[in-house]
Amino acid sequence: MSMDYKQLAPSIFLKNGIAMKWFDSKDEVSRNPVELALNFANYGADAILIFDLSNGDEEHEHNLNVIKTICRKVDIPVFGAGNVKRLEDIKKLLYAGCRMACLNYSKEGNRALTEEVGKRFGRSHIGICAKNVSELESSKNDIKNYVDTIILVDENATQECCDWVKLNCSQNANPISVDVLPLFKSKSLHEEAAVLRGFAVHGISGGALNTNFKDYMDFKRQCKSLGVPMNTFDSSIEWEEFKLNSDGMVPVIVQDYKTDEVLMLAYMNQEAFRKTISTGIMHYWSRSRDQLWQKGETSGHFQYVKSLTADCDKDTILARVLQIGAACHTGNRSCFFNTMMKKEYDSTNPLKVFENEYKVIRDRKEHPKPGSYTNYLLDKGIDKILKKVGEECTEIIIAAKNPNPEELKYEIADWLYHAMVLMVEKGVTWEDITKEIAQR
Repeated sequence: MSMDYKQLAPSIFLKNGIAMKWFDSKDEVSRNPVELALNFANYGADAILIFDLSNGDEEHEHNLNVIKTICRKVDIPVFGAGNVKRLEDIKKLLYAGCRMACLNYSKEGNRALTEEVGKRFGRSHIGICAKNVSELESSKNDIKNYVDTIILVDENATQECCDWVKLNCSQNANPISVDVLPLFKSKSLHEEAAVLRGFAVHGISGGALNTNFKDYMDFKRQCKSLGVPMNTFDSSIEWEEFKLNSDGMVPVIVQDYKTDEVLMLAYMNQEAFRKTISTGIMHYWSRSRDQLWQKGETSGHFQYVKSLTADCDKDTILARVLQIGAACHTGNRSCFFNTMMKKEYDSTNPLKVFENEYKVIRDRKEHPKPGSYTNYLLDKGIDKILKKVGEECTEIIIAAKNPNPEELKYEIADWLYHAMVLMVEKGVTWEDITKEIAQR
């Protein structure tokens, strides 16, 4: 996880599906932790640290489902911690979508797991939560060999812990260093900036980060001005390099960053451009109102920047964004919905085919249709579905021995259909699958 900038990793303390203020606090932060996590991600957090504070198996499963939903919704790494007692608990957090799962080093049994989980899942996926150096000292070699990050849960031990890591890990033969990420209870952004400047930490978590998410980008830029490397939006092309139109503006084509759908066309002047770069939220210049406007300021349909790209002549910008709600003022997702003419053509997109087929299967589950083979499988249950998936796997192997690939294509398509029925039955989406593949 080591990189050349400091991370902001706000934390969520999850109890019975509710985000609490701290480990032992009874004060609620949010009853919608998924929305809270999205706010963290959209406003500039680099990662999210989630502690599962559940009591009992039922609450534990509920919290894991919340963590899974968060991992599915956000595009930044999620680190999972809390309620880890055995290798299986690490696996559950990683399978839920967490980039890294953390062992609680206050529990001796967790320290003994370090080598096992490090070898099983890979060092880059393993972190530890520690209070002081004495907890680290007892497992020095395991930390050097199998741990990526130390989440320091006692902010008062920051200096001591950083010194210990420097002394014991900086000469590590493994090229991946051990990073320190302190967790604060109530520090202000000003105090957190001082920690980033004064200590050899990889980033910070907790404190004001948990509530002041709209200030992330300003905070990062302030830190950067003080010489602290931060992950900010910076354009490699200056405004002066653009070829402006007669109004002194540049047209901006806006596209959904995941689906590639073209959403709208708007215009930027220098002020809108700089505001977009500094905040990470799309700003434009309204020609009709002759004023700056932040997309979504009144409607809530914000556009969070994923990338900005100039065309070959530097007279147009392509903005790829995360669109909240509708892009068009009419309520349509895209402004481009008035079809003028259309020639019939094959618009087959492999991922769209899978997504559409998946939606049909899911609709059958939610709205059964008499005589449907899909409903027959779903009604028979998991054992029948698994039997068919296994049979189709065998058919693929047999077909692969045939020199003619036509039969193989048919059998693979048949297997994929049955696999999607299994996915719907178990609540696994194509987004889950593609995200898992992308992270490998």
